[in-house]
Amino acid sequence: MNRKTRISTALTSLGLAMAMLAGCSSAAAVASDKEEKLDTLRLGYFATVTHAPALVGVSEGLIQKELGSTKLHTEVFNAGPAAVEALSAGAIDAAYIGPNPAINTFIKSGGASARVIAGATSGGASLVVRDGITSAADLKGKTLATPQLGNTQDVALRTWLASKDLKTTVSGGGDVNITPTENAQTLTLFKNGQLDGAWLPEPWASRLVVEAGAHVLQDERDLWPDGKFPTTVLLVSKDFADKHPAAVKELVAGHLDALDWINSHSAELPGVVNAALKTATGKALADDVLTRSLTNVTFSPDPNAAAFATLVKNGVTAGTQTKGSISGLFDLTAINAALKDRGEKSVSDAGLGSKK
Repeated sequence: MNRKTRISTALTSLGLAMAMLAGCSSAAAVASDKEEKLDTLRLGYFATVTHAPALVGVSEGLIQKELGSTKLHTEVFNAGPAAVEALSAGAIDAAYIGPNPAINTFIKSGGASARVIAGATSGGASLVVRDGITSAADLKGKTLATPQLGNTQDVALRTWLASKDLKTTVSGGGDVNITPTENAQTLTLFKNGQLDGAWLPEPWASRLVVEAGAHVLQDERDLWPDGKFPTTVLLVSKDFADKHPAAVKELVAGHLDALDWINSHSAELPGVVNAALKTATGKALADDVLTRSLTNVTFSPDPNAAAFATLVKNGVTAGTQTKGSISGLFDLTAINAALKDRGEKSVSDAGLGSKK
């Protein structure tokens, strides 16, 4: 074989090898696409009025409609830390959740765990107490409840007490004993005289007022500019978002559909929320409780991102989270694209958006 022939043969062999590699690469890409195909989206939320966008989105089939062939599987949680634990463990993919647990998981993971992709609810949390307690000073030596250690209401209570020079500890000591307690049990314990009050989301704050004779000592809205503060946001696992961006867009679309439904069906909203709560908890709310609860909340895709720096500071003050940066916590790309398509105003990440 002469030199020219050898070179020609070598080039032919190289071409065949490259073609084979390209074929393998294409096959691998197809296999990868198949591996990333999503059969089920697992969504967590709470059986509370502050999670009405989730309740409506699920019960009315709005989220499932946007997901198309992807099945929606839901899990109901009592409070944020438990939902974050499930998200971190890969048991769920996304969750309607309070801002403080979202902040906590982001800081603890160095920004690797999750992203806030939309706002949901503002307002709807307050400190309710028994008769005879009319000021913060009256709480010294008393026992109060929150849904869970480190959840948004727990942080709010500890921060507020600190501002009144009342000390607390995460182990239940200090000037005021804080006992993280499941919401339904809080109502029972308050009725039995075993609790002096609680900082709770709706409808539980209203249930203690209407059903157990409590009164509001501090409405959290009064502690924030214009009465606006984030109560519920939509959080998604970063790993899930990276692998399934199309599903994130569909989830966001379903979320917006739920918010649109809420804003255009005010007369039907109480009935739909109550039916969803009954499905989740086995018991519907009394009409006066539900009416009172809904007047204390507003629903919007705006996550009130500007408030998150204060929430970080509050968590550190409360002793329930470590210091850290929340730069990159938000990825509002999908929600703002969907809002633009609907001719609606975009929402801000307050400079805390994900750089990916």
